[in-house]
Amino acid sequence: MGSAEAATKSPPLLRHLLALDASLSYALHAFFKPFLPAFFLLLLEYSADFRFSFPVSLAIVLASPSRLPLLLPFLLSLLLDLALIGLVKLIFRRARPHYNPNMSAVVHADNFSFPSGHASRVLLLATLMHLVFKSEDGLVPNFVDQWIRADSALLGIWVWAVLTATSRVLLGRHFLLDVLAGAFVGVLEGVFSFHFLRF
Repeated sequence: MGSAEAATKSPPLLRHLLALDASLSYALHAFFKPFLPAFFLLLLEYSADFRFSFPVSLAIVLASPSRLPLLLPFLLSLLLDLALIGLVKLIFRRARPHYNPNMSAVVHADNFSFPSGHASRVLLLATLMHLVFKSEDGLVPNFVDQWIRADSALLGIWVWAVLTATSRVLLGRHFLLDVLAGAFVGVLEGVFSFHFLRF
């Protein structure tokens, strides 16, 4: 799916869908680029980068082992997400948008676009936090309830997740279908993590 040769061998319906996706994604990128501050979009990008989120989460766990029941599902799900998204990218090998010359891949799988790892990570976090805050299991410590209203915190997390996922298209890092697929995977991972990665 990534190379021109693979695209010509694809079924006609898939070729048309990918062409429409590329056109729509470029139109969104070109339309919003003059209006949106690049530093804000890059800030969203860095806030959801695995190289930032995993070490920060791990440091919090090591500094305060009492938070382990709350953060362990998140840490494990981040690793699951990294492996799953990397595998899917290597299978589909969809090239990233050509109008994004500044994209520098960190690992080989990051040369590919489908699905968006940032979108999967932020929707994974938003889904997992939503389930944790709404659960009756007492996972959220009392001091969090006292200092942060759960509904306000959840609204902030969801807004951040949606903005970050959207920024992937606006920055020209991904096509729209990449982001939608990544978001779908992230929600499934969040549900899976909440139900099966808690000990």
